Amino acid sequence: MIRYPMLKESAKIGVTAPSSGVPPVLHNMFKQACERMEQRGFEVTCGDTVWTQSKAKSAPAKVRAAELNKMLSNNEIDIIIPPWGGELLIEIMEHVDFTTIQDKWILGYSDTSVLMLALTLKTGLATANGTNFVDVRGEYSDETTAMWEKVLRTKVGESVLQHSSEKYQKKWQHDAPTPCVFHLTEKTNWKTVSGAKEKVEGRLLGGCIDVIRHLIGTPFGDVAQFRKQFLNSDEPILWFLENCEMNTTDLRRTLVHMKLAGWFENCSGILFGRSAANEPVGDYTVEDVYQDMTEDLGVPIIYDIDCGHQPPQITFVNGAYAKVEVENGRGTVLQHFKA
Repeated sequence: MIRYPMLKESAKIGVTAPSSGVPPVLHNMFKQACERMEQRGFEVTCGDTVWTQSKAKSAPAKVRAAELNKMLSNNEIDIIIPPWGGELLIEIMEHVDFTTIQDKWILGYSDTSVLMLALTLKTGLATANGTNFVDVRGEYSDETTAMWEKVLRTKVGESVLQHSSEKYQKKWQHDAPTPCVFHLTEKTNWKTVSGAKEKVEGRLLGGCIDVIRHLIGTPFGDVAQFRKQFLNSDEPILWFLENCEMNTTDLRRTLVHMKLAGWFENCSGILFGRSAANEPVGDYTVEDVYQDMTEDLGVPIIYDIDCGHQPPQITFVNGAYAKVEVENGRGTVLQHFKA
């Protein structure tokens, strides 16, 4: 059975940096995010790792893990939201104490998805792939991003519906944020390999493919055991994946690796987020990668969805049962918090 935390009103947010911290030059930006969240009724408590960044990480692995473990086991903290992702979260995984975790949400994306996917796979605790903490520092949030609160306040047995965005951000402009932080200038257009309307459903699992791929073959990436222990045997997996930096052949190699490792057994489909990466190698394009995956797995592929490093982001809950529909460039994601 999947366990779903419940985000209460006036929740206490624990901010720790299991991957990258905030360098001094950006401390004011981060403080603004804290102030915004407090204005919205949340209580914010920040760990020491948030304020430091050196050698591509906020702190040594054991220091990061100790602070994270403290927040995971603290029943006064209702939700953990890292400032953002980073590069080396995987260094802490062997030091995470999975035995003392209190049920609470973890929200984020990018490198944070290593922790979130591992937590769901090992414990059956639902985790939320969505906005980062620094991205909610605006005067308001766009409609897609703002849904994170409604999603995380969904009760067990209930459902929550999200829609594709109207526009998305093509390029980050950190030095010139808009009132909603992002520069939403490009028309959103969800696509399918078939070119036709698609409907797909299953238990959601996923994250940033660049980093979650490194869980394969480790104690933290046992998808088969997760299915056996926490799901009904006939429930398919619906993967959501987003590519941060890989070119098309690296993406293809990674997806084949996932297939050979059994991650795509009983897979009902794959949802791919928009990406500024996906650089072609020769004439091998990302559309070719998606076509190859459709032929390999015999399942629908939906791409350019609201997930990843080109915001805004739909909040996808690892472990939830989702029904996704796409037609004429528009999409809906209905998530059922099914135990």
